[in-house]
Amino acid sequence: MVYALYALGVVIGLLVFGRLSDQIGRRPVILTALVLSVAADTVFLFAVDLAMIIVGRVLAGLSAALVIGAATAALAELIDRRHPKRAATVSIFANLGGLAAGTLLAGVVSDVAPEPLRLPWAIVLILAVLAIVALRGVPETVRERSPVTIRVQRLSVPANIRGDFVRSAITGGAGFAALGVLTSVTGLFLGMVLHETSHTLAALVVFLAFIGAAFGQLLTRVLSSRAALAYACVGLVVGAALLGFSMWMAVLATLMVSAALTGVAAGVAVGDGIATITMRTAPQHQAEVVSTFFAILFAMLGVPAVGVGLLIQATGLRPAGEIFSGVVAVLALGVLFSLSRGGRTRSPG
Repeated sequence: MVYALYALGVVIGLLVFGRLSDQIGRRPVILTALVLSVAADTVFLFAVDLAMIIVGRVLAGLSAALVIGAATAALAELIDRRHPKRAATVSIFANLGGLAAGTLLAGVVSDVAPEPLRLPWAIVLILAVLAIVALRGVPETVRERSPVTIRVQRLSVPANIRGDFVRSAITGGAGFAALGVLTSVTGLFLGMVLHETSHTLAALVVFLAFIGAAFGQLLTRVLSSRAALAYACVGLVVGAALLGFSMWMAVLATLMVSAALTGVAAGVAVGDGIATITMRTAPQHQAEVVSTFFAILFAMLGVPAVGVGLLIQATGLRPAGEIFSGVVAVLALGVLFSLSRGGRTRSPG
């Protein structure tokens, strides 16, 4: 539940504040996101009970939601428009690379430094403050402002891309579900089954998953949409099989390979979905469709983690992992079967 609350904060933020940076500018929204990050880090730093951790998770999710849209748009507007792919690359590695590197660094700090539950948050708090200071040198890219209208973003998918959107959302959602479960239960698996107490090792598994997702999104530039989603489905099936095998036989090596492969497959599916939306949706509807896509992804990041947590209580950790692996494989196989019955039209690049 604690893990899923972050995803809930992101979804709420995307749906309510997704258009805010278009109205008041990128810098004010990024600044608000950084202030929320400082607040979340402070709550975690001084947390003494579950209630404070829940507050911190929701604040962190809202912060991420604000910065995802505003900073990504700012990068696209600041980087040379003659190189549009460069902005996408920087954005991908800033988001997913930050998730990967932050987790790994927190694991290392927790193993080699004192106060493992406090010091990582102190470091992130300092980084957020430095980012606020650095923001003073970033120019505003929105020239025309409009009145602020806070309302829930309408979720919609144009009819001409609905089939492709659903396939990308299911595949990407299954990948995000696997990433969410890997992130939330890897520490339990290592500690309870393999009797490994290293925080760095647990963080390394998550690092491989998220850095794999970052590189996976880049692969969509050289693959057609049909090939990209087919490869993503195959990757998820193999990754799920390796995850189930790891749980059954208690093998660390296959768990790490599963994390990396699942991350790459999820990244390919997400990259394909974003490319489909941007290339085949009218500009005036793109924000709504992108919000719908990411709302599905982050819901899939959080909700299955809760389900697996309940399943662990009912069946135990290893059977729950095996059952979840089977569900992911079935979802991916369903999309793969649907691809065999119809075509997709996006070209690579």
